[in-house]
Amino acid sequence: MKNLPVWANGSSSLPRDAYASRRETLFLSCKTYRLTTAVRVFPPMNILVANLGSTSFKFRLFKFDEAGEATLLAKGGYERVVDHDRAIDACLGELQTSGILHSVSDLHGVGFKTVLGKNLTGCVRADDRVLAALEGFREIAPAHNPHYAAGIRRFREKLPGVPLIALFETAYYQWLPEASTRYAVPEAWYAAGIRRHGYHGASHKFIAERSAEMLERLDIARRVRSLYQTGPVPFMTDRPALRVISCHLGGSSSITGIRDGIAIGTSMGFSPQSGLPQNNRVGDLDSAAVPFAMKTLKLSLSDVERQLAGESGLLGLSGVSNDLREIFKAAERGDRNARLAVEVFVESARHWIGAFYLALNGCDALVFTGGIGENNATLRAAICTDLDQLGLILDPVKNAATSSESTISAAGSRTKIFVVPANEELVVARETRLNIISSRADNRFPQDSVALR
Repeated sequence: MKNLPVWANGSSSLPRDAYASRRETLFLSCKTYRLTTAVRVFPPMNILVANLGSTSFKFRLFKFDEAGEATLLAKGGYERVVDHDRAIDACLGELQTSGILHSVSDLHGVGFKTVLGKNLTGCVRADDRVLAALEGFREIAPAHNPHYAAGIRRFREKLPGVPLIALFETAYYQWLPEASTRYAVPEAWYAAGIRRHGYHGASHKFIAERSAEMLERLDIARRVRSLYQTGPVPFMTDRPALRVISCHLGGSSSITGIRDGIAIGTSMGFSPQSGLPQNNRVGDLDSAAVPFAMKTLKLSLSDVERQLAGESGLLGLSGVSNDLREIFKAAERGDRNARLAVEVFVESARHWIGAFYLALNGCDALVFTGGIGENNATLRAAICTDLDQLGLILDPVKNAATSSESTISAAGSRTKIFVVPANEELVVARETRLNIISSRADNRFPQDSVALR
């Protein structure tokens, strides 16, 4: 195997105005993601996944073989980015100078984990229609939408003829029951796009598929895998419904109820500020609090927006940090506010788990994923406390010992409790590949977006 270089902070000779600093960028020939179901054979593809934040650019490069098995060839990125165009140029340059790609013509597609588009969702070609949709909701996702739009434009310039595909985070929720999407607001508000959109769709879709495999429900896994190509196709089975509650817990957190691979509800609503307390975003808040705070605290609308989006959540509650690891350390030292922040987070998670337990009429698997969900055994234990009457019992030894995909429920637990590492980029890469295959079969790019009702 060819030894590939590792770039670390400060090693780049590229202009410093491209970014303020670089985090470690690793290039690998490493993990292969194998399929567990029968697949058709298609040509191999190299798919680049681009993740753009307000001050970051991260990427992963996957190679798919004829059967659709994916190997991660490279991953890396840049932090404190001030010029995304130059970060993108650097990424493409390094992939070539490292020898991973001989030229950009070795790329067969680029996938984007776009967040939210106005009146648009699904897995679609990143064309002018997508750019307009991102622009339409730029105020709702200001940390991502403008930068994804700029990134798509840059990739179009650098890679003419290479398919660019946008997988919206809202895509997984396009089949929610209408009652699960509506707020009790005037029709004009709904017509303007104010509804529950849901987020972290790639993560929850991965959990829907992987948990079905772990529970030996390959019929459900196949249904989830083809969801964005065929929709939720009805299937005949005499087996009971598969009920999963997926907990994506990290700097941004959400919980989704899943029946037979399809989302039936989610904790996040109109914007990524809703649901559980986020790292520095408020989570759920009574709408009357906003005008009251403006009048009482003499705040402007921009003050309120800044505080709810950047000074609230776990940071606002704890007064310590927006990083739960630091909050736990402070709580262990006796900091009351830090302890309260943890308790509020746990209470909110249990609230949403309980809501979906009722909506699903039970639960076959409770799954923890995301940075906090995967790595914080103490938090998982707090969330699972005193649920034995619901048939959910955590094994404390397994919970404390896990560091990878594992089952942490006790032997007598009716509900399985899983820890599954998040793999959103793999989902984006897979869906990008399938979209390209579909377009080649039709000799066109399918107009497969969904206009939100």
